[in-house]
Amino acid sequence: MSLLPLSGFKVLDLTRVLAGPLCAQMLGDLGADVIKIERPVTGDESRSYGPPTLEDTEGKPTDNTSFFLCANRNKRSVTVNLAAPEGQEIVRALAKESDVMMENYKVGDLRRYGLDYESIRKVNPGIIYCSITGYGQNGPYAARAGYDAVFQAGTGIMSLTGHADAEPGAGPMRIGLGLIDYVTGQNAAIAILAALHHQRASGRQGQHIDICLFDTAMASLSHLGQQYLESGEQPPRYGNGSSGNWPSGVFRCEDGELMLVLGNNGQFARACAVMSLEHPGDEVADPEAVRAAFAARFATNKLAHWLAELGAAGVPSGPVNDLAQAFADPHARARGIQVKVPHPLDPSLTLIRNPLTFSATPVKEYRYPPRLGEHTQEVLSSVLGYDERKIGELRRSGAI
Repeated sequence: MSLLPLSGFKVLDLTRVLAGPLCAQMLGDLGADVIKIERPVTGDESRSYGPPTLEDTEGKPTDNTSFFLCANRNKRSVTVNLAAPEGQEIVRALAKESDVMMENYKVGDLRRYGLDYESIRKVNPGIIYCSITGYGQNGPYAARAGYDAVFQAGTGIMSLTGHADAEPGAGPMRIGLGLIDYVTGQNAAIAILAALHHQRASGRQGQHIDICLFDTAMASLSHLGQQYLESGEQPPRYGNGSSGNWPSGVFRCEDGELMLVLGNNGQFARACAVMSLEHPGDEVADPEAVRAAFAARFATNKLAHWLAELGAAGVPSGPVNDLAQAFADPHARARGIQVKVPHPLDPSLTLIRNPLTFSATPVKEYRYPPRLGEHTQEVLSSVLGYDERKIGELRRSGAI
């Protein structure tokens, strides 16, 4: 089997919760050896973000929560007490052997342990050191903590999301997922890959990468942010609809709901033909009347009927699925979205596969998210050369 794209690279991962672990998981999926540093006893905070969790042989919940499982496959877990001098020395020694080091502590927090970028680059000048924070390494909010929804609110994303002002339940609304965390993790992975390329091209020059949720959220404003910069006016909320006169949105069928998106006059004309409705022309005088006519027609038949008719006409549409329906969808099955990753506590554990698809270096290996400290002895022995006596002393001192 071909080597994965990042085979041979070593990543030292001091991140916790979601954005950082998602980035490290991506690097691990692509073949990097990711060593995840966790606190003894408690580990990554996300291990406590449950239920649900995997249960042990006695049916008791464990620290393998769904939150942890979604972002920590293809890693080795090593417990280290960063407050102990011996623990700090372990991290510096591992950083010396690594290509990348990642952390998402508060700005300046690791300096007191001698684990900040300036300290680490002294032992490894070529290190790619990626800091992932809420607000970045500088600016008036740099010291603040924050979670995904806080950034959705503060960057204007919530002002663009939710029902339109004239509709019941109007008002700002957060996206139902931690999407800013997810995109921040992807941005961090992109930045690390670019820095690794520069590292190789420049004769192993290292650098410090500053990635934050605030910047990611602001960049995610996309065309609506640009629209504001051009006009100075706040774009309105459209709920499930759109800014055009065409009747885009969610429509109720006999047995389910359908999402219709009409992006141009041609699609609108074809949708009218499917609906057996008279085309009102490119300039729609009464958009609400057209939406009402579409709603009335959709209600007369089943979802599958309309999806087939609209699909044949080249009109973008799809079902409004719940998660059970989404995972059972024949296209999701054909794309292999679910992968079996046997876990010591659950031999049938299923995860969501990596979304990247390669022809020459496919991502096929999925190792279960590690149990807390599962690889401590293995890593200290194989990477740092510690013998059993030294590892035992570190355990007794509480350093690992």
